[in-house]
Amino acid sequence: MENSIKNPADYGYCKDGKVYLKAYSEYEDRQIGVVRNTEEEALQYFINRFSIAENKVSTLFEQVEEAQNKGSYLTKLLQLRKSLTEFDGLGNFIPLLERLDGLELELRELILNNQIKNLEIKKALIEELKEAGQIEDWAVATETIMEIKTKWLKTGPVDKALQDGVEGEFNEIVDEFFVRRREYYSEKNRIIDEKLATLQRIVDDARNLRYEKDVDVAFEVIKNLQREWKTIANVPPKKQSMLWKQFKRSNDFFFERYNREKGIVMTVRIDPRVQQMKEMTTELESLFKIQSEIPSTSEKAKGYLVKWKELATQTKNLDRNIAERFRNVCDKIFEMNYLLRVISYRHPALDEKPRVEQLKIMINQMDYMTKKEKNELDAFITDSQYSGQMGDKLVMNKINTQKRKISMKETLLIEFKKELEILLGQ
Repeated sequence: MENSIKNPADYGYCKDGKVYLKAYSEYEDRQIGVVRNTEEEALQYFINRFSIAENKVSTLFEQVEEAQNKGSYLTKLLQLRKSLTEFDGLGNFIPLLERLDGLELELRELILNNQIKNLEIKKALIEELKEAGQIEDWAVATETIMEIKTKWLKTGPVDKALQDGVEGEFNEIVDEFFVRRREYYSEKNRIIDEKLATLQRIVDDARNLRYEKDVDVAFEVIKNLQREWKTIANVPPKKQSMLWKQFKRSNDFFFERYNREKGIVMTVRIDPRVQQMKEMTTELESLFKIQSEIPSTSEKAKGYLVKWKELATQTKNLDRNIAERFRNVCDKIFEMNYLLRVISYRHPALDEKPRVEQLKIMINQMDYMTKKEKNELDAFITDSQYSGQMGDKLVMNKINTQKRKISMKETLLIEFKKELEILLGQ
């Protein structure tokens, strides 16, 4: 950018081989360089350099215009103004400094307004903080206070004269809250430790009673220990569970000894719901053996399935073996019912045929259905892999269901073949 100054002598001069900037405003004459060739070239060089100062001022105004936090540029403005008074160049610095003076006033006014708003916000946050400190639920109170602290940190500064007071009040409330919270949890932990110590003492007392000679006295003591145990609540579940296992072990040991000495025979109490589930399983296993009753047995199995699900949700300790037996017998009944229904189209009088002939017909049909379903499942798996659906839950459920059906068909096929071998070998 070429400077438009017509007369360099208006702003500077050369003397004794040195270049000087003329005094302006409150600033005196100042040496800014030396003459290297001619005085005219030296003056022109520093006139050209003046454009650097002009560009710095223009750039600052552009940055302030685009900035959201304009007040943050006040320090940069002050530094620029100082650097202009020390800048080595020839030109009219007064308009540049006046522009900066005007911008400084605007920024200081803006900062003042922001500080007033920030003070209002921080006072409101202090009131919110006081209310949060009164919340009875410590977890909720802590979360609320941490949210308020985040808002506080995001809020800009207030006037320096008020800053320490506002910050001090806020921090004092926060510190007081966390002191109270620490005291609360310390007391809570102390109470928990006392309860755990009581439970441990109960466990130790019960363990010592296992070999007490007078079982009648021991019986009353251990009953009291059981009643005392029930009064201890609100302790960590894992620790309570560990201590309970120890306590129960001593109880079981003592009462086995007590029953032996008193000649008491204990009968194991069976959950009526578990008993009903066992009876349902046994009944279906018996009915499956009656081939002619399979259609009605299938309907009964459907009803039992609904009942089983209802009972299972109410039963905590169900024998897995019973559950597996029930599922297997239901699968057997449904597969057998489907097989007989398919066969009935070609052999409506199947039950009237000799058993050997019945088995041959069932083996042929079951073998055909098993191979057919295997091929269909393989094709479905291939398609699912190709389309990328193997991770889909519904697809995997369908595959697992089909595999279970095929497995049951193979089981029935093996049983038919074994029965046929026995009959043919007679």
